[in-house]
Amino acid sequence: MSSVTDMPTAQRQTIHYPESDGQPMADNTLQFQWIVLIKENLATLFREREDVFVAGDLLWYPVEGHPKTCRAPDTMVVFGRPKGHRGSYKQWEEDGLAPQVVFEIRSPANGFKEMLDKLKFYTAHGVEEYYTYDPDPERNDLTGFLRREQQLEPIDEMNGWVSPRLGIRFDTSGAELRIFAPDGTPFRSHEEVVAWATQAEQRAIRAEQERERLLAKLREMGIDPETMAE
Repeated sequence: MSSVTDMPTAQRQTIHYPESDGQPMADNTLQFQWIVLIKENLATLFREREDVFVAGDLLWYPVEGHPKTCRAPDTMVVFGRPKGHRGSYKQWEEDGLAPQVVFEIRSPANGFKEMLDKLKFYTAHGVEEYYTYDPDPERNDLTGFLRREQQLEPIDEMNGWVSPRLGIRFDTSGAELRIFAPDGTPFRSHEEVVAWATQAEQRAIRAEQERERLLAKLREMGIDPETMAE
């Protein structure tokens, strides 16, 4: 592979790096649901760290001058790069940092050769942790790979595995994958977060209503609640 530095400046400037590979983000609603769940929960997990970039379905170009050498991971996490919008991730413009962690959610259209090609690509271009999940209820299969020297090697046991980079824990003991943040909080969908927040708000309202009822009862009995507080 020739070096981009061997090319004339004008030629380098005319190289086009597409911001789309022309492929859909997901092939079905279940795959899309899992892509969004993982990407959004990881973004939330690192929301207070300005040096962690989390993206979904973003084209990653690892080598300048070679626009055909690219992948669009379902989710990727880059430690050491600032948050912000990007049309694509050009590694040479990002201090040379490759995504350290990559997730791929499988669909029925993903054949063995395609998944093998992805593994080879992530191995060749420096990914440290690679996770692939098939959410089909009949398979419910999570596979993980961890870099050891120059290779991404399979992780023997994924149930209970804790990502060295992310600190998240995987639970494969049930009917579908569960992922937990370092503090033990489960990854939740947007709908689950909204429902949880609504329930918490309703509990707070009921608690305040009960408090006001008790205060009113004390006043009926001739007791000043403020005096009691003193």
